[in-house]
Amino acid sequence: MKPSRILRASVVVPRPRPEVFAFFARAENLGALTPPELGFRLVTPPPIVMEPGALIDYTIRLWMVPMVWRTRITIWEPPLRFVDEQLRGPYKRWSHQHMFVEVEGGTRIEDEVRYVLPFGILGRLVAPLIVLQLARIFRYREAVVRSLFPALQNSDHG
Repeated sequence: MKPSRILRASVVVPRPRPEVFAFFARAENLGALTPPELGFRLVTPPPIVMEPGALIDYTIRLWMVPMVWRTRITIWEPPLRFVDEQLRGPYKRWSHQHMFVEVEGGTRIEDEVRYVLPFGILGRLVAPLIVLQLARIFRYREAVVRSLFPALQNSDHG
């Protein structure tokens, strides 16, 4: 078995955990979190009921190569966390845990992705490019998440 690589990312947003979790609980919102150049398109017709065993199919372009990606929800614990695992896609193995932690003033979204690259030695040769691409994807995602969840405005209507 090839060793897993791990990618961790986190971002704190000034919104309550139920609101943040509800956004991530809709597979239809995945496109908003994906850089446009990846050409994300959801194939599974909405609404997608998120629960253990739910299957989600979508297409993306990696290095201009279109591919189908299928994931299965393996853990579903609202509003704490969920895990999706790749059944079909570009990686030999991919497991993405999404965690939502209440913190002072908001919610910390923690992502942990464990993945194994395909193609043996070739996969290891291009690993630095893949690591850079994943970091860029998660930086994009962080910027989008920050813009989607601005601070709550205090309004006093007297």
